[in-house]
Amino acid sequence: MLLFKEFTFDSAHFLPNVPEGHKCREMHGHTYRLKVWLEGPLHPELQWVMDFAELKKVVKPVVERLDHKCLNNIEGLTNPTCERIAVYIWDAIKPFLPLLVKVELHETPTSGVIYHGN
Repeated sequence: MLLFKEFTFDSAHFLPNVPEGHKCREMHGHTYRLKVWLEGPLHPELQWVMDFAELKKVVKPVVERLDHKCLNNIEGLTNPTCERIAVYIWDAIKPFLPLLVKVELHETPTSGVIYHGN
């Protein structure tokens, strides 16, 4: 069974590696929408894949590291593309969530990435 939990955070960033004149080279912000997906069997007694509260305990500290921050100032995010942010989140939470199968990160309502950890 697939289970997901959604989080949001607001952050500023700029992309230093894009060509001069590209609009993303300037500081700007986004309201990111993050979905963390787990896959596993139902626990025979509890009848859930994982307690949503336990999932939140793992993901929330990572989201708080990113929320209302300039992402470029965070180690590992000097070029904080949506793709790079998704990998950063995956790497931070996967050791604590063995059932993690994908991270879905929306930078805008119509643009985002899905990362499966490969």
